[in-house]
Amino acid sequence: MKGTNASTPAGFILLGFSDQPHLEMVLLLVVSIIYILTLMGNTAIILVSYFNSKLHTPMYFFLSNLSFLDLCFTTSVVPQMLWNLKGPDKTISYTGCVIQLYVALGLGSTECVLLTVMAYDRFNAICRPLHYGVIMHPKLLQQLAALAWISGFVGSTVQTILVFQLPLCSHHMVDDFTCEEPALIKIACVNTTFLENELSIASVLYVMIPLGLILVSYGCIVRSVLKIKSTEGRRKAFGTCGSHLIVVVLFFGTLASIYIQPKSKYTQNYSKFLTLFYTVVTPSLNPLIYTLRNKEAKWALRRLLGRDPS
Repeated sequence: MKGTNASTPAGFILLGFSDQPHLEMVLLLVVSIIYILTLMGNTAIILVSYFNSKLHTPMYFFLSNLSFLDLCFTTSVVPQMLWNLKGPDKTISYTGCVIQLYVALGLGSTECVLLTVMAYDRFNAICRPLHYGVIMHPKLLQQLAALAWISGFVGSTVQTILVFQLPLCSHHMVDDFTCEEPALIKIACVNTTFLENELSIASVLYVMIPLGLILVSYGCIVRSVLKIKSTEGRRKAFGTCGSHLIVVVLFFGTLASIYIQPKSKYTQNYSKFLTLFYTVVTPSLNPLIYTLRNKEAKWALRRLLGRDPS
């Protein structure tokens, strides 16, 4: 360790793959293309959900929230990432790092809760179909969405304050593409056991518990679907949940790998690719997964593009 710096640093250096400039050029092109597709895909989901009255349902209400969240999440991270990839300047200001960590943590935590809420919606749709309209009424939808957003940013506020109270090493080199909490903890020049324990608690609250609730919901869903005698009925029931389940596996699988994996030189380089997948690829896949597996969404999208005048 190089000694601490008690004063507020002017900024940080996001190392990323700075030791592999050729890889950075490839990543610059790939990330730019994926970012554009993310903006287009998630914007399309929001527009079709808003303008098509047939999609004014609880599932598409939460899907619109998810798409808006993904737009905000990628925009909070990717522009800075592209700037660092395109040239030798890898710096981010202290304020920019604080904002990036706060927003990314808040949106990531919100998505964990929101995916849990979406699982609850699917549970009611399949396990309680006769009471679905009564249970998932508009006021409850707004309350559940508000719960996801507020709880996500409450946790982010606490974690961000704790991280930036740490005395940091004088080099201020963050070995990642973004101001991720695990990478920032590593450049602290004090014992970080307390903060690492806090990170573990946050992982339980925002990753393990939501994932457990989702699994319980799908356990009940599978049990209800298996009681359906019609093969077509079973296929349709599983079809309504397939898209959400794929998104859950991609999101929570990557998130768990980043925050729960053991620390080593090998896993740090591996973690950078996981960060890219989590921050860049996953948000771009969500619209694709939902539209390809849902006839209503595909029809609404074609109509929005003017390819289906009916």
